[in-house]
Amino acid sequence: MEVNFYLPGLRRNFPINVTLIRLLREHPEFFREGVKIGACYGEFPASLWNGGRVSRPDMCDERFINMCIKTMNDFGIPIRYTYTNVTLDENDLSDPYCNYCLKAAHNGMNGVILVSPILEEYVRKNYPKMQIISSTCKVIKGIDGVNEELKKDYDMVVLDYNLNNQFEELEKIEDKGRCEILVNALCAPKCPARAAHYKFISENQRTAVNNRKLPKDQMVPLKTWDYKGCKGGRNLYDIQSFCTYVSPEDIWEKYVPMGFHNFKLEGRTEHIFSVIELYVHYMIKSEYQGKVRFILWDNMERLKIIQVNQP
Repeated sequence: MEVNFYLPGLRRNFPINVTLIRLLREHPEFFREGVKIGACYGEFPASLWNGGRVSRPDMCDERFINMCIKTMNDFGIPIRYTYTNVTLDENDLSDPYCNYCLKAAHNGMNGVILVSPILEEYVRKNYPKMQIISSTCKVIKGIDGVNEELKKDYDMVVLDYNLNNQFEELEKIEDKGRCEILVNALCAPKCPARAAHYKFISENQRTAVNNRKLPKDQMVPLKTWDYKGCKGGRNLYDIQSFCTYVSPEDIWEKYVPMGFHNFKLEGRTEHIFSVIELYVHYMIKSEYQGKVRFILWDNMERLKIIQVNQP
């Protein structure tokens, strides 16, 4: 049995992801049955092609990019770029930073999560060794649409979270092994503004990248998403009443027996304590959760990712 989890963050969560990967190697007994790390996904800030979440306005240098890719790949873990900006046009394809990131990862092991047909065509032509993943940002709502997407040349298709727990419908998917389930979506079920929100985030990402070229007094403030139906600040425990929440028990007792083996964890912009709680909740056996939570906290303090002040 393989239960593949896809971890959020290439830069911000790099220390915690490396720690977890090492812990899985050294103490597999802490982990639920069959747990594997399928990939780490995200982007190196600040990438114009990034989507889904707005990245920090800083930028990673060549040393860090290459170190991160090599470290993950040496562990046997692919990286996946979330190049899901929905506002891209032909002029954006020459972006030097994003092209550098692709070249650095173009070794046959890594992948790109895509939504734009323009960017997909460009990546397939210029970086043919990259795996291509169809993004949940496409908001494919019906099973017929999912099956049509699976007929295309994608290594994996990330399902819309509204399909979660609709087991009669999910049973109709023809290639479950190439589907990825987003198990902890923080968005409310059936949010009518989801596609519009992805576009809004993409526009903000463009603004954030453009601001890097400007003096501070000329930078354009990022816009605030003010859709009344959206509530920010949710955490793992807030969403457990949602019909779209997938519990660890559901993964092993329902999804895996059906033929699903790929599960995405949302959390690229969450703070470190939320990320640790997420990992422990889904991947660690109940009897070891306290111990692993402490190990992860302690390692983050030793690495100076978090600071514990003296009273």
